[in-house]
Amino acid sequence: MSINKIIRDALLPLGVPVMYQVYTGTETTYITFFRYNERGALQADDTEQMTRYSVQVDVWGKGDIEALTESVKDQLQAIGFVRNSFFEDYEKDTKIYHKAYRFYYDK
Repeated sequence: MSINKIIRDALLPLGVPVMYQVYTGTETTYITFFRYNERGALQADDTEQMTRYSVQVDVWGKGDIEALTESVKDQLQAIGFVRNSFFEDYEKDTKIYHKAYRFYYDK
């Protein structure tokens, strides 16, 4: 199963659109994600046995997205993602709240 499918399957039950990289729909609350690094995490006999995927998951919304943001963290940690960092922003020009987690996942 691809890392993108793992993320989508984990986050779709949250009830908002979940898209890889770009969301082009009309909902005002949604989640996007992308990989920003991928490397070997375990080598044996000159063969990669495990891959480490580093991903960023962004939560976007025009209202209160705090509970959704916590649910994203909880859902991904429940299936083995490890959180690296978090930041938040408010984009004045679009009036959108933006919260982003960075995780890694070994598979």
